[in-house]
Amino acid sequence: MSASFIDGHPRLAFYGDDFTGATDTLATATRAGLRSLLFLRVPDAAQLRAAGPLDCIGIAGAARSMDGEQMRAELTPVARFFASLQVPVTHYKICSTFDSGVQIGNIGAALRIWRETIDNPFVPMVGGQPNLRRFCLFSHLFAAEKAGGEVVRIDRHPTMRCHPVTPMDESDLRKHLARQGLTVQAVHYPQYLDPAALDDQIDALSASRPDAVLFDVSGEADLPVIGGLIWARAQRQRVLAVGASSVVQALAAWWQLDAPHRDQANHIAPARGPVLVLAGSLSPITAQQIGAAHSYDQILLDPQRLIEHDQSYLQATVARIADGLRQGRHMLACTAPHQGERQLLSASGASQQLAHACGELLRRLLQAVPLTRVGVAGGDTSSHALKALDIWGLSYIGNLSAGVALCRAHADLPQLDGVELMLKGGQMGGSDLFELLVRGV
Repeated sequence: MSASFIDGHPRLAFYGDDFTGATDTLATATRAGLRSLLFLRVPDAAQLRAAGPLDCIGIAGAARSMDGEQMRAELTPVARFFASLQVPVTHYKICSTFDSGVQIGNIGAALRIWRETIDNPFVPMVGGQPNLRRFCLFSHLFAAEKAGGEVVRIDRHPTMRCHPVTPMDESDLRKHLARQGLTVQAVHYPQYLDPAALDDQIDALSASRPDAVLFDVSGEADLPVIGGLIWARAQRQRVLAVGASSVVQALAAWWQLDAPHRDQANHIAPARGPVLVLAGSLSPITAQQIGAAHSYDQILLDPQRLIEHDQSYLQATVARIADGLRQGRHMLACTAPHQGERQLLSASGASQQLAHACGELLRRLLQAVPLTRVGVAGGDTSSHALKALDIWGLSYIGNLSAGVALCRAHADLPQLDGVELMLKGGQMGGSDLFELLVRGV
């Protein structure tokens, strides 16, 4: 079923609960043929005019790393702005690994805020993202250990089961989300074989007013079925949908949009000058990428001194990195991946404090040295680092890897406008990702 997007009104709005995931959704929407732009905060009238007509409007945030009080302050103005747009589908974009907890990144708390402005009885929750090798089978979540690695149940995943802030120790998403105050009904993938019966089942489930209806995703073929169900109901009443970028993938698969560049080879040119990468992720995958980043001079950051706002340390670190960049060298600054740091960041609020400190480091570096391409690794680090900059929007350039987009910054300041940014989560990308950021794809 095709859909036309020529009237200048957004058909889809999404909020990404971290910046890396938000850029993946931006990439998904753009590659599907939707005119899309990702704002870094609720846009003002001038920014909306500068963006031009949009089919898909996104806002990137950091709710995934917030407690309930912070989340309310973050999400309430976004929810009100989206409600004013009257878009058929509002998408609360969460991580494809669903990592969240009662105290931090509580999905239930977030949905209660969204429901204050969008009170639809049917809240679809899409449980997998096949292109990232995330699958949901009989409500249990599975994820690849790394790019091309074995797919395992999320509570046996070597990284996610011991995440320093939101460890995933339960693979049944219904039980995982019940801890966060959500009642979740489920539709399992064999039921997709009978669309007519499936439609009746959705009506029956919605009548009991669950907080959400979880949809299995066993593979790409499930996406248009889910997208059709969401869109059909969005024609009757505005829909709030929850999930990873697969929510947009499902809608696009149902719409069968005409995207002229969809089948063209993805091309990103080599960097036009020195590249800066700031890595605040503790992921083993990011550690592999750091180990393979042979084109860079590497500097280990002291997380404790950053958290303590040691100004002499911060000034010396900025000067050292800036000096290398001025000499034309690619620079990679990373928090030291050792057990002591894991223990430090497990402390209450420490991970968020470090992300804020990394944002301040990035802000000072971009003030000190004009750059054309920057990479930030780590979901929390990306979110807080970008919030520290005077950038108001991002548009999609191309994909460096599955789930890793390169974007163009939109800013009022000339030294920031047009900077190319790669934001990547800890689990994303192959070992050569930082090298691809330099040489292009």
